[in-house]
Amino acid sequence: MTSKETFDLIVIGSGPGGYVAAVRAAQLGMKTACIEKNERLGGVCLNVGCIPSKALLDSSEYYHLAKDRFAEHGIKTGRVSLDLGRMMARKEKVVKELTDNVRQLLEGHKITIIQGAAQLAGPDQVTVTKGKKKQTLAAKYILLATGSAPVSVPGLDFDEKMIVSSTGALNFDAVPKHLGIVGGGYIGLELGSVWMRLGAKVTVIEMLPKIATGLDGQVGRTLDRILRKQGMDIRVKTKVTGAKRSGKKLKVSVEQADSKEDLLFDRLLVSVGRRPLTEGLGLEDVGVDVDERSGQVKVDTDYRTSVSNIFAIGDLVAGPMLAHKASAEGIAAVETMAGKPSEVNYDAVPAIVYTHPEVASVGLTEEQVKERGIPYCTGSYPFTGAGRARCMGDTDGFVKILSHSRTDRVLGIHIIGARAADMIAEGVLAMEFGASSEDIARTIHGHPTFSEALMEAAMGASECSIYGS
Repeated sequence: MTSKETFDLIVIGSGPGGYVAAVRAAQLGMKTACIEKNERLGGVCLNVGCIPSKALLDSSEYYHLAKDRFAEHGIKTGRVSLDLGRMMARKEKVVKELTDNVRQLLEGHKITIIQGAAQLAGPDQVTVTKGKKKQTLAAKYILLATGSAPVSVPGLDFDEKMIVSSTGALNFDAVPKHLGIVGGGYIGLELGSVWMRLGAKVTVIEMLPKIATGLDGQVGRTLDRILRKQGMDIRVKTKVTGAKRSGKKLKVSVEQADSKEDLLFDRLLVSVGRRPLTEGLGLEDVGVDVDERSGQVKVDTDYRTSVSNIFAIGDLVAGPMLAHKASAEGIAAVETMAGKPSEVNYDAVPAIVYTHPEVASVGLTEEQVKERGIPYCTGSYPFTGAGRARCMGDTDGFVKILSHSRTDRVLGIHIIGARAADMIAEGVLAMEFGASSEDIARTIHGHPTFSEALMEAAMGASECSIYGS
């Protein structure tokens, strides 16, 4: 490689946004390079986010089933014990397999992979540093896809031993007796579910009046009730005021409107959000505008920054910090570079909480529909009425559909229950194609399946509309 090899596109970051964008660029005939500062490809999602957390969620669910649920199915086992080391090894194996797959995918599309820290050296140049080695690359286009990092809280600095980020919470060497979680968002609830199922007492501390604030209100209240029933201690309207070591424990001071209390934890997970990862990229040196408040890179509808040939996607820009959103934006940005029409329909981006039961949603919540003054109908169906859910013994939750009362067009779909994460795909497709609730209701669903609950909820919504008269 020469000191200034030229590419059509340089992608900085190899996460779900970056590597997908690089592959799409190669498919469109663009000479592409992908720069990654970490040893393994795949970004946060594959290495310390979506994939390892889901591997542990699934493993902890198997442990819970074997320990607490097999007997009701007539399955006799001996004493069930936990081998945490082996569980963690399996998680790492899953991660390695998928990160290796990313490398193979990039290499298979003749994409140049460069390891090192990238910095913009101009509007069309990138300097890559690895150790003492430095090289400068040139490109017609540059795509920023560096992702995000956990936000810390003053006085609760991460040491990844006692006070941990989500990364640390994926690598405990023992099940904590008492795990505290600051923040009742998706990540905190998911990781709390993992360790609770493995035997930890879990206390969630949330400043706001409710957990998982982005969910439809009815769904959020149901999730709160189910998690409490499972044993999770959830403290809303509660603020952490301080923390200090107390022997081998961490003493955390909390306060509510009329009370103060000290709680003792073995480990404390701080999960209050994430911030765009832009440090060291040299954005200010080349004139890329950044929002001072959020730290997000400012882009137009084509993901173009204030520097016309530099684009940004994923967690760096506004919108939900979701891997699948980043992938869609990466494809759209690259297709724009190639002169092709492309866009992302943000009304049809699914959001999923991988607790048990799972929560999945797309579109507007009932609260948002009311705020916008949209006339609407609602239909819901509980999993207690679904034969397949009865067979499995997973009857918690329901499906809820919101539709326009005059046009019957689907406005939002919200599911809490087993297999919600997979079921929501049908809802996303319906919204992408502008379907009505009647369209879903008249679609024949296999029996017995969980998805029948979606059909039944759609029947309820369509009967409320003009089509039900």
